[in-house]
Amino acid sequence: MTSEVIMAGFGGQGLLFSGKVLAYAGLLEDRELSWLPSYGPEMRGGTCNCSVIISDEPVGSPIIAHPNVLMVMNEPSLDKFEDAVAPGGTIFVDSSLISRKVRRTDVDVVYIPATQMATAMEAASLANMIILGAIVEKLKVVKSDTVLDALKHTISARKANLLDLNLKAVEAGRNFIAAK
Repeated sequence: MTSEVIMAGFGGQGLLFSGKVLAYAGLLEDRELSWLPSYGPEMRGGTCNCSVIISDEPVGSPIIAHPNVLMVMNEPSLDKFEDAVAPGGTIFVDSSLISRKVRRTDVDVVYIPATQMATAMEAASLANMIILGAIVEKLKVVKSDTVLDALKHTISARKANLLDLNLKAVEAGRNFIAAK
């Protein structure tokens, strides 16, 4: 099984961190992987993205032309990546921030009000982790428990006090999917 994931939105939404957690979870499961963050002047406020490939076979290239999973947290990212998603893929849309619907009919779409959910949890900056939880629950890219372990390894010492809140955010995303 190979999951090719693009996570995209505005700089500062934690997309690169979400990708890092997912990639680390793949590492903990002894899977082949690639994590390719997009750095640049757009990091705070502009559009940014990262690509994560998790596979049972060696990864030939970190470049993803046609992801089978897309996580978008702003409309410019949806505009940019929607058409690239492979037919049969899944698009996760933060419906709190993106008002338009996905135009394609050959993909599965999950609209999740992640920013609204994170704000209600008094953790507005963790919408990214809510969507990550939803991805893991719906697509079983990695095991849920592995994501929780990965978070413990990837969260910086400076933000260690946010570990429990991150864990709750991932769980909220999982519960959102489980309730559907």
